[in-house]
Amino acid sequence: MVSKSAAVVVVALLTLAAVTACSGQAPSLNGSGGGTSTGGGTSTTPPTNPQDGPPAGYADGHAAIPAAGQAEDVSSPTTVVGTGTPASCTGDAFVAAVAKGGIITFNCGPDPVTIVLTSTAKVFNDKGTKLVIDGGNKVTLSGGGTTRILYMATCDKAQVYPPGSGDCNTNPGVQLVVQNITFVDGSAKGIPEGTNNDGGGGAIHAQGGSLKVVNCRFFNNVCDDLGSDVGGGAIRKLDYLIAAGAGPARPVWIVNSTFGGKDGYGNSCANGGALSSIGVSWNILNTLLSYNTAVGHGANSGQGGNGGAIYNDGNEIVLNITSSLIENNMANEGGSAVFFVSNDKSGSITITDSITRGNPRGTFETPNLYGFYVIAKAAATVDNSQILR
Repeated sequence: MVSKSAAVVVVALLTLAAVTACSGQAPSLNGSGGGTSTGGGTSTTPPTNPQDGPPAGYADGHAAIPAAGQAEDVSSPTTVVGTGTPASCTGDAFVAAVAKGGIITFNCGPDPVTIVLTSTAKVFNDKGTKLVIDGGNKVTLSGGGTTRILYMATCDKAQVYPPGSGDCNTNPGVQLVVQNITFVDGSAKGIPEGTNNDGGGGAIHAQGGSLKVVNCRFFNNVCDDLGSDVGGGAIRKLDYLIAAGAGPARPVWIVNSTFGGKDGYGNSCANGGALSSIGVSWNILNTLLSYNTAVGHGANSGQGGNGGAIYNDGNEIVLNITSSLIENNMANEGGSAVFFVSNDKSGSITITDSITRGNPRGTFETPNLYGFYVIAKAAATVDNSQILR
């Protein structure tokens, strides 16, 4: 996407003796609360200070996490980024670690650190079936307002087609896991849809394979402001699955994470201010999504504006939202909280032990389901939840 160059590393100097998990005290940025990118374009927006951001996860979330949604063991890393100092934790070192695959951890010293990338970290499909990135509750990855942070695609020849039989679209590929880490100021603006570096996903773009996000935060990540289907200010997940049942069989897991969570920290895109997908199912547990925005207009026949927090499109797809809070998101068109369209009406949506509120109507929504627009095989299942205006 952009040429590789050295990244800027901005280190926090906290007075706290210890830092809690990603859901605890956030890392701070260099005395002034900011840093600047040295490549990948020019950003005029002040950098996001993770220290001021809310913790990971919905504080009142209490859902039990199935084994498939739990954090991965990182006790035997393949690569440790850094040698104990902040200066050793560079963007280039992180990009190289992702290209190598395996399990990635960080050793950047005792204090939280923000690593500003000037080139996107890209997953290679022939380096193993699982790539785990664990920030140890200290690391923030930043796109500097100019750069997408992570990219994975099973059908991108430049990243090597995954081994095994079958079409690249349906091959299981790599399971990408990010945990105990923060993503800020990622940008996928100006990346054309339909290319091998497909549009959407300011922090993470993942086509094929599978994705799990545990104990993470996403602040001020963006993608294009206009586009019929482009989406995912924070995360864009695509599968284009052909085999029946394949989508529900390998859902994205979003666990104990925060997308926005505070005014001025939300993610935005034409559609799906936080999350966007085509042909993908989701399990969202103990998660906070707020102040995210779908900024397009004209809906799918125009330039977007659907799904303030979540945009799901496809056929046989399933969305499960459990013990989560979705509030104060906005869509210019439909579904300020959730836009869910199963084109062949085979998909389903279930909201359990959750609260949605403060998500305005936009220009259209499903009657009596405030902030939602749903086309599915049946009405949304709402269990012990509050769907409030």
